[in-house]
Amino acid sequence: MSPNPFLGVFFHWLGGLASGSFYVPYKGVKKWSWETYWLVGGVFSWIICPTLLASILTKGLFGVIQQQSASTLWWTYFFGAMWGFGGLTFGLTMRYLGMSLGMGVALGYCAAFGTLLPPIFKSFVPSIPVAETLGQIAATKPGQITLAGVAVCLLGIGIAALAGLTKEREMPEAEKKKAIAEFSFKKGLIVATFSGIMSACFAFALTAGNPIGEASAKAGTDAIWTGLPKLVVVLLGGFTTNFIWCVILNFRNGTGYQYLASHVRPEHASLTADGGEHGGGAAAAAASADLRVPRLGNYFFSALAGTTWYFQFFFYTMGETQMGQYGFASWTLHMASIIIFSTMWGWIFHEWKGSSKKAHTLIGLGIASLILSTIIIGYGTYIKGAN
Repeated sequence: MSPNPFLGVFFHWLGGLASGSFYVPYKGVKKWSWETYWLVGGVFSWIICPTLLASILTKGLFGVIQQQSASTLWWTYFFGAMWGFGGLTFGLTMRYLGMSLGMGVALGYCAAFGTLLPPIFKSFVPSIPVAETLGQIAATKPGQITLAGVAVCLLGIGIAALAGLTKEREMPEAEKKKAIAEFSFKKGLIVATFSGIMSACFAFALTAGNPIGEASAKAGTDAIWTGLPKLVVVLLGGFTTNFIWCVILNFRNGTGYQYLASHVRPEHASLTADGGEHGGGAAAAAASADLRVPRLGNYFFSALAGTTWYFQFFFYTMGETQMGQYGFASWTLHMASIIIFSTMWGWIFHEWKGSSKKAHTLIGLGIASLILSTIIIGYGTYIKGAN
């Protein structure tokens, strides 16, 4: 079956919807610290879902992985672990900037580095499994159109970030705190920058894991599912990083008991779903009086969040199989669609309430640019396949 780039764009949009929505269920978690619910969700994101679905949908999963060279497994795992630092701080970005602004800034860096660096590195390390160098891509009309789409995407991300900065400058502190309990633009920007750059390592992990996908195809797996086995290795790397840090925080903050406890300790009673504190007055007093932990609900919402998060890359690998030689553009499409849907949730949760018409206009222009970029990239890959 020949690649279908427009179907690939659709799959990337589904992945973006999953990624842009995954943090919503965490808002239902009560009286658990950030590190507790992040790790519970992560077990589903990084271990259960990738292993279960790859086992069901691919042929000889563990045999395929075992036949890989140590080099392939190491680099796939290593870049996954490096990406894990980005995923780890991504959750903190949501705490400090909110869903719409946090994703806009972090994913701006992620899109630029994850999209352009693999073909750039191809010029210096020809052996890496990337179809073409950046120069080769830019030398053809389809490549030029695709790169133009990438540029429009980055422009849209920049406009979205500017909208967030405008909002931050205009809104009263009290209004910001209503929507985002621990809003801090400076702290959030630092975390988002680190998160975005490290998250781009996922693109390198997927590239390093291409031999796994090829072996899965030879084992009889349908082409559209061949990306799932390499996700098992990549996400194991991400799990390692997040597991270590969350356990460290459990010990440091004395929150390790929360996984099994039916009641929270008084000092943790006012924790909100984003790891912050409830406001003062009656709300705080009520929170302190009720020490019961809704364990079943917390596990359910954390599992739902983690499963939703995994499906971003489930659909990503499906979309990647449809992009042909311009698979490098998959990362841009993924980032653009995440920002579109996360901004939608930001509006639903009133994160932009109280901001000016200028801020609303900017975020609207940013989203329109991102949608346009997906169309341009899809067209570029389509005419490449038609030639």
